[in-house]
Amino acid sequence: MAPPGLHLAPTRLLDSSCSLKKTLQCSCSFWGTPTPSVRWRVGGAPVVMNRTGLRVTSATLGPWANSTIHLTEPPETGMSLLCEGRNPEGTHTLTILLKSGRSSLVAQTFMKGLVRGVFYGAIGVTLLFLCLIPLIVKHIRMKQAKKIAAMKAEKSPPRTQEVSKAQGTRKIQSHPVS
Repeated sequence: MAPPGLHLAPTRLLDSSCSLKKTLQCSCSFWGTPTPSVRWRVGGAPVVMNRTGLRVTSATLGPWANSTIHLTEPPETGMSLLCEGRNPEGTHTLTILLKSGRSSLVAQTFMKGLVRGVFYGAIGVTLLFLCLIPLIVKHIRMKQAKKIAAMKAEKSPPRTQEVSKAQGTRKIQSHPVS
């Protein structure tokens, strides 16, 4: 039985966080009356306090219970952490699925291939462009030469041959033959 004036309350998860610095560190904060107890499970197995690669610190103050787990070794991909707060009025759990920061060999190979493909493709396009520049320049110059020739032809009067008077003129007449 609870003491008079004490209202019982089931366990509630108030806050949780994970951070990765030198080690992976996850924290859970629970509230409840009576004060909840906090337990951790790694990969479904309960955490034993002095287990190699793990360190747990816990503190309680009034109706609050806080617990932090430190993983000193890199976690396996797909490994789960479970933080459980429990009192006689209820249980609240949080499951954290860990994903390795190291990408798989397939993803690394794909990225290397993608980068190489982009790099070699850029070199190929550049070389092709450099080979086409002389042809493009020649084509442009030919177009400009044709335009200039056409403009000169429009501006200058047509040439006619005149025979000077000093040479004399000849007239050729044709007569129809009957």
